[in-house]
Amino acid sequence: MRKLLLYLVVISVGIIYTGRLSYLQLFKENVAATNYLNDSAIKTIHAYPERGYVYDRNGKLLVANQPAYDVMVIPNDVRDFDRIEFCKLVGIPAEEFEKKLQKAKDYSWRIPSVFVAQMSKKEYAFLQEKMHRYKGFYIQKRSIRNYQTVVGANVLGSISEVNDADLRRNPAYQSGELIGRTGIEKSYEDELRGTRGVKYLQKDIHNKILGPHMEGRKDTLPVNGKDIQITIDSRLQEYGEKLMINKRGGIVAIEPSTGEILALISAPSYNPNLLVGRQRSKNYSVLHYDSINKPLYDRGLLASYAPGSPFKTLNALVALQEGVVTPQTIYTCRNAYYYGKRKMGCHCGGGRRNIINGVAKSCNAYFANAYRQIISKYDSPREGMNVWSSHMKSFGLGGYFGNDLSTGRPGRIPTGDYYTNSFFKHDKWHVLNTISNAIGQGEVELTPIQLANMTAAIANRGYYYTPHIIKQIDNQPIENKQFTEKKYTTIDTEHFEPVIQGMYDVFSMKKGGTARALNVPGIEICGKTGTSENFVKIDGVLTQLTDHSIFIAFAPKDNPKIAIAVFVENGYYGSRWAGKISSLMIELYLKGEVSLKDMEKLVLEKSLEEEYAKPLSGKPFTINE
Repeated sequence: MRKLLLYLVVISVGIIYTGRLSYLQLFKENVAATNYLNDSAIKTIHAYPERGYVYDRNGKLLVANQPAYDVMVIPNDVRDFDRIEFCKLVGIPAEEFEKKLQKAKDYSWRIPSVFVAQMSKKEYAFLQEKMHRYKGFYIQKRSIRNYQTVVGANVLGSISEVNDADLRRNPAYQSGELIGRTGIEKSYEDELRGTRGVKYLQKDIHNKILGPHMEGRKDTLPVNGKDIQITIDSRLQEYGEKLMINKRGGIVAIEPSTGEILALISAPSYNPNLLVGRQRSKNYSVLHYDSINKPLYDRGLLASYAPGSPFKTLNALVALQEGVVTPQTIYTCRNAYYYGKRKMGCHCGGGRRNIINGVAKSCNAYFANAYRQIISKYDSPREGMNVWSSHMKSFGLGGYFGNDLSTGRPGRIPTGDYYTNSFFKHDKWHVLNTISNAIGQGEVELTPIQLANMTAAIANRGYYYTPHIIKQIDNQPIENKQFTEKKYTTIDTEHFEPVIQGMYDVFSMKKGGTARALNVPGIEICGKTGTSENFVKIDGVLTQLTDHSIFIAFAPKDNPKIAIAVFVENGYYGSRWAGKISSLMIELYLKGEVSLKDMEKLVLEKSLEEEYAKPLSGKPFTINE
């Protein structure tokens, strides 16, 4: 019995020691690892991963990486040296030294932080051999972006160092790390970023490196970010930006069958390489404070405009769905729509209009009558407007898409409640108070991407896919249901054909369509010209300036491959600039080349800078179509 008891004691002690040793090795070491950064006997060196590459829909490389070198500082290790000499070497003003060092101290005395970021290879080669003079400082290699294109800055976006707010929001980042700020870089930061590696070095009491801590067992290697393929056609993007030189506005092109964004253009734009390297801060300030051209303002996603005549296509569809008109319904136009003592001018030429030639000739009178019938169908204007609004919102208007773009605006589709609460208390208003909505003016506002998506929904005869910009991640197609499930409008399929026929006749010379001079040989295009009134406040007075040029289109008519919306600010009327740009981009995308050389030459050579430079002065009210 005593012998058995002795065996039990020996075995128990062995188990206890083994367990304790395992705990110290497996758990205690892990706990200690979290404190390595604050351990003065251990030097921590991070190895930063390369961000993932970005390719266009055809596999063309758009964004790669290039080496850069950061001067790092550990404040606790800094010793006295010639600071003026050091500042000259790293290229900073002497008065900046203390500010940068204090910022590093505020972050951590023992954790390395960036002192001077993104030095070039040439600067690094010159500085490297002298760094031993400056205790507490060392050079760390990292990669920064290398844009393989000069276009698509608003799409690709930019990266910059994390700031204090970033560090508070996400403790996984450390001071000096880079983070996506705009565009794809922001939307897909988690995928592109990768995971940093770390190396721990053991130091003695004299701060001398002895070798790897724990023989490197706690060291990790960096994991590079994932490569992504976006939906943008870089050739179409480049061509669209070229056509928009010396103009302001936005263009969005979508593939109707998938919702993939083919082009997302904001003008004026800038070279994305301006926001890379040590000149980033200086260049960003120049772009940011350009309050005239606003190159950092993504007009394709953020600019809300009155949509003008393209909005008539939706009013036609709602009127058909609500049963207040049929394709055969006729309204007579007398070069204006008269209501009370007022009138809404029209330039369709007058005559009897049905829904098809009403769209083709952009007749204001036809759509004012149709809109009035929609609202008046219900017991009160408020109820009628709410029904009308619900139809419009089913096309993705008046709200956010829930897409993968880094920014956006909801636009505005007014409701009956909106009018009652904002303008007319106690429902003391009439449909004629909102009649401008009939022609895409009034309180309606859309962004270019909303208008392009609306066009894609018409092209699909009643449904759309959420517009998105990701195609593949690490060669794996996206599986996000938000982007792959159809979103149906409230309009029945059969109502689209007469409206589409009207849009097709927009290009008909025989039928006097408003874009009859913009035909593309061999391509059946359906489109709609538009003019948007342009009001600004001058000295507190709402003043009308030169109208915006708008155009929507999709092609081919059957089995469409592209839907596009073009806004050109102060471009006069739809077919003058926006329509030409639309036809040229459609031809390039579908045929791979442009045959309309005279039209192309005109658009490329024409500048609207003189228009933008005009004094802010008003002009009489006009409706161009």
